[in-house]
Amino acid sequence: MEVSLPATSSANIARLTERLARGEEAAFEEFHELYFDRLHQFLLIVARGQMEEVQEALQETLLRVARYARSFETEEAFWGWLKVVARNAARDRGRKEQRYLAVLKRFAFGLNGGTAQDFGDDEERLRLIVEESLAELDPRDRCLIQGKYLEDETVNELSGKTGLTERAVESRLLRLRRELRERMLKKLRSL
Repeated sequence: MEVSLPATSSANIARLTERLARGEEAAFEEFHELYFDRLHQFLLIVARGQMEEVQEALQETLLRVARYARSFETEEAFWGWLKVVARNAARDRGRKEQRYLAVLKRFAFGLNGGTAQDFGDDEERLRLIVEESLAELDPRDRCLIQGKYLEDETVNELSGKTGLTERAVESRLLRLRRELRERMLKKLRSL
């Protein structure tokens, strides 16, 4: 399934991508308006409808566009590049998630010869580490994490609840996931 392209002339794309490459904020806002929905639709297909994966990959795609934008002459070339960036962001996220789960599993079974039978105790320790790490967060940040991942609230719902923009909520969630991961890994290493 192909996502439709905007009706934008080559001259407009060349100007937009030149401005993006220079790091102009207004150009990024224009890019966001033109391509956010298309990238979202494309990533829905790539991630097979897994909304959390779509949101993570979309956020990473936008970051990569902001960092690595370059000039393109045609809409087709630009969209082709965007699809590669988005697909790679989704794949990288999947690989990273698998590595992260492997690390947690290795720690859960114990680095010193733990077995699957020991997993019950390790699972309990892991649960306690997660709860302890969550408790260490600022209450507002904890509410965001719990709302998103325990209560299945959407970014839009969290935005309305907190008064933050959706972009700010997504950005804060990304930062909080990283912070939680670091806290948990530090605790797991000290076991």
